[in-house]
Amino acid sequence: MISNDIYQAAHLLYKDEVVAIPTETVYGLAANIYSEKAVKKVFELKNRPFTNPLIVHIGSKNQLDDLAEKVPEIAQKLIDRFWPGPLTLILRKKNKVPDFVTGGKETVAIRMPNHGKTLQLLNLLPFPIAAPSANPFGSISPTSPDHVAAYFEHTIPMILDGGICQNGLESTIIGFENEVPTLYRLGSITVEELEHEIGPIKFQNFEENKTIAPGMMNRHYAPDTLTIVSTNIAEALHLYKGKKIGLLLFSPNNNYKNVAHQEVLSVKADLKEAAANLYAALHRLDAQNLDVIVTEQFPLEQWGRAINDRLKRASHPVSK
Repeated sequence: MISNDIYQAAHLLYKDEVVAIPTETVYGLAANIYSEKAVKKVFELKNRPFTNPLIVHIGSKNQLDDLAEKVPEIAQKLIDRFWPGPLTLILRKKNKVPDFVTGGKETVAIRMPNHGKTLQLLNLLPFPIAAPSANPFGSISPTSPDHVAAYFEHTIPMILDGGICQNGLESTIIGFENEVPTLYRLGSITVEELEHEIGPIKFQNFEENKTIAPGMMNRHYAPDTLTIVSTNIAEALHLYKGKKIGLLLFSPNNNYKNVAHQEVLSVKADLKEAAANLYAALHRLDAQNLDVIVTEQFPLEQWGRAINDRLKRASHPVSK
């Protein structure tokens, strides 16, 4: 099931099958964007709402002209700087892009991933692929082939092995309302990096449970275990005293006792390293049969913003 055979992956995608693929961010469930049968399989495997748009992945910048009506000048500047890479652009779509990929919207989310094996695969194919994260809708994103296998071992024919994902956090999503750059999802490219290139960015209200872009649902990226984000770890540990507690920390701290399992995201307090390690740590914590996962809030800068966004969504209560 886990294989290095790119040609077999291409063959399966030709046959309207779903294949898990690696990217620099997380693993995705890939399908031919022009095959309604294949894309429907992705939605069904993930139990994802059909109104939630998928990101289209391309292997060459030249493919953008086939999919987007217009690329604003400011979007082109971002493409020149960040593609291939973890940046998704929301652009007005051409009619040939199926509505079942875009959730019926007039825009399409597009990115060019920065993973050698997946770029090789994409350039073997005569079509782009839709590739949302390879996990059931709302669950922790996968950053290794084993994470994908744990979710879909018996339901997809192949996982293309690309090793551990380098960035470990989803792509940043930018749209262009009236050609004003608008941030829809925090991700592997920081706000600081974007604003260095193009100046101030408008922030979409991340509190709104809308599906303009992937990853905007209130509850998302979530362990099965109850997860609590706290600005006061000692207080949170006292609150759950007597429970089997897992602890997620930014950097090493030996002050916290009586926890069943502890994960440290960066021994050198590096936010980029912490972001890359986040999902793997959550997977390990979720496997410990804990009563609760307590995680600290991260610095509100660079990749810390995206980490906090994921942890907030992971801790959001299930809708009634």
